[in-house]
Amino acid sequence: MIGIGYDIGSSFVKAALVDVETGRPIARARVPEVEISIDALQIGWAEQDPNLWWQYLCDATKKLLSDAQIKADQISSIGISYQMHGLVLVDQELNPLRKSIIWCDSRATHFGEKAFEKLGKDYCKDHLLNSPGNFTASKLAWVIENEPELYQKAHKLMLPGDFLAAKLSGETQTTVTGLSEGIFWDFKNDQPSKALFDHYQMDQSLVPEVVDNFTVQATVSSAGAQATGLKEGTPITYRAGDQPNNAYTLGARKAGDVVATGGTSGVVYALTDQLSGQELTKVNTFAHVDYQPQKKIFGKLLNLNGAGIQYRWLHQLMGELGYDKLNEMAQQVPIGSNGLNVFSFGNGAERMLDNKVVNGHISNINFNIHDNNHMVRATLEGIAFAMIYGIEILKNDGVIIENLKVGNDNLFLSDVFSKTIADTLGISIQMLEATGAEGAAKASIARADQTQSNNNINITKTINPNPKLRDESIASFEKWRTQLFNNII
Repeated sequence: MIGIGYDIGSSFVKAALVDVETGRPIARARVPEVEISIDALQIGWAEQDPNLWWQYLCDATKKLLSDAQIKADQISSIGISYQMHGLVLVDQELNPLRKSIIWCDSRATHFGEKAFEKLGKDYCKDHLLNSPGNFTASKLAWVIENEPELYQKAHKLMLPGDFLAAKLSGETQTTVTGLSEGIFWDFKNDQPSKALFDHYQMDQSLVPEVVDNFTVQATVSSAGAQATGLKEGTPITYRAGDQPNNAYTLGARKAGDVVATGGTSGVVYALTDQLSGQELTKVNTFAHVDYQPQKKIFGKLLNLNGAGIQYRWLHQLMGELGYDKLNEMAQQVPIGSNGLNVFSFGNGAERMLDNKVVNGHISNINFNIHDNNHMVRATLEGIAFAMIYGIEILKNDGVIIENLKVGNDNLFLSDVFSKTIADTLGISIQMLEATGAEGAAKASIARADQTQSNNNINITKTINPNPKLRDESIASFEKWRTQLFNNII
């Protein structure tokens, strides 16, 4: 039998088939061919049509089954990983009432700030584990105030993965993990936060049925089967946000494990069983996929919005040169890019900068010195330095980082990017052969016992720090950080 996993990103929908017996991947698919667009009707806004995600999931499923010559009745389980923090509002027929306000949309920041002030730091710290910030609950508050007629039509609120599971099954459901990432969950009382719902004047009946991450949550309906090519009755046994899923995929199971990703955004995600922390407004703490009321484990997440999207922007600006070519160009320039600095904060409000919208910056450019090679290296270094600054915030929040586990894709494939982080921090980076879609498939197979999900994760590469380059790397980072504080924020 075979598990199928989906990874619903803001750039692509990815799907993978994994063999139940061996845990090995069978096939992968990614759609569409060109990255999904993000609609920005105003500065700081970011929306996507949930129906497009569903269309691409259907397309990816059909392509996967066809290319791998797999029959629908061979699929034994379904796992879903999805872009976090997005808001999807549906009517009773599961039709989206508006485009999804996605993770990098900044419009609700003010609502979160007012809620933090009204509810109080102590309540937010003890009950929500976060300030409400710009997360899903605050996005819904924006809808209530600005689109009240639409809000009155809403049947359920969901996160992106919940919506796709609903389209597959006809059942509206969510998880504690999902509600916590939206800042809806009261950890002290293990239920949706009445204080938050009351403050935002939200109808708590909008919350779908809460199910476990690892269980038979629902099954594919006849309509879902017809749309995707899957068999009616196939169980959906796992769902999680992309970052908790990524941690799970890379073998993070216990407190102290730390993983990182360099996709559209850059993320460092550390597991902990402690609730103490000092960076309430900068670090996000959520229920991890293994969370249970009787055995609590949390993920501390530090996010950089402008990571891979900055590199993609440069890629397009350079005339669509291959990423291998860009890395080669960056290697022609010394550490520090001869003084050129790039600040990759051009993708909405940055929580690690106290939800400020500072936009992207290029600084110290000298037309007689700097060329395309310098621009590429400075961009990679700038993204890496921003992640390093975020890691320092995590350390201040009590996280100990001795090494990083990463997937073998996206920004970490760049030697310049990976070595900048390793050399500056003096830590090793383990690159593992795993993808989010494959991780979701394995998790769906494991279900509650989680026995098989750890199998067959190969270390493809280890990037060790070069002690000879550490002083130079630290000095370059310090110059970047000084300029960040003196000239940018």
